Amino acid sequence: MTDQDLRDIVASMAQENKTWAQENKQRIQETDRQLRELGKQIGGLGEKFGSFTEGLAFPSMKKILTKKFHMDFVAPYVERRRNGRSMELDVLAYSNSTVRAAYVVEVKSHLRLDAIQQMKTMLRDFREFFPEHADKKVYGILAAVHTPERVREKVLREGIYVASIHDGQFELQVPEDFQPRAF
Repeated sequence: MTDQDLRDIVASMAQENKTWAQENKQRIQETDRQLRELGKQIGGLGEKFGSFTEGLAFPSMKKILTKKFHMDFVAPYVERRRNGRSMELDVLAYSNSTVRAAYVVEVKSHLRLDAIQQMKTMLRDFREFFPEHADKKVYGILAAVHTPERVREKVLREGIYVASIHDGQFELQVPEDFQPRAF
């Protein structure tokens, strides 16, 4: 084998490596594009499932809020913007009668511990976004399709109501001696 033969082999291998690298780069770019698209689709499914769960919860929560807590106004999905910030509530209920209270309902498919802090933040910031309810006591309800017992117990210790689904209806899941916390 001559030096020229070796140079030709090295040049051929270099060209093959370059071609392989370009093809690999294209495959990686296509895989990245497909992963981004899949991420969008999964995110869309999550939003649809969340909307489905909220829609499933609303009729039951409306009944609980009007009959048990005597709320005059109950609305699904309320969004308020103030000072460049926004707050989204799955359900807002309030009464301007002798009850003078407001209820914030957050609906989850699976109740996790982080939902407690999320709810407490919403309740703490509620009057900033809804100053027209400044004179009312504000209570929270976490409604979920699936509620692990340890999470339910922690939510109740924080003074927040828990509602879970039973026989296709959401029901409050609080002990007789439960003391809700007004925010």
